Amino acid sequence: MAILVTVISAAFRIYSLLILARVLLSWLNPDPYGPLASHPLVGLLDRLTDPVLRPLRRIVPPIGGVIDISPIVALILLEIARRLLLSLLSGF
Repeated sequence: MAILVTVISAAFRIYSLLILARVLLSWLNPDPYGPLASHPLVGLLDRLTDPVLRPLRRIVPPIGGVIDISPIVALILLEIARRLLLSLLSGF
């Protein structure tokens, strides 16, 4: 059971790091059609994080119409889900 808890915790942490990487890349390359946007790793990062971020963007409006806080909400929700899942698993 300890191995399962470790794997699940690591998966949540890795996904959180992917979201943080996407945020950092959006700050470094504000041009969505620039050379960095066409890089295959950026496309992979977008495909991996979009399933979580896209629905949150529909629910959480940007602050001032410009600042997207959906990654922050996603990180908070991921941490809550991780803690709940780990507490359920440790109960067994």
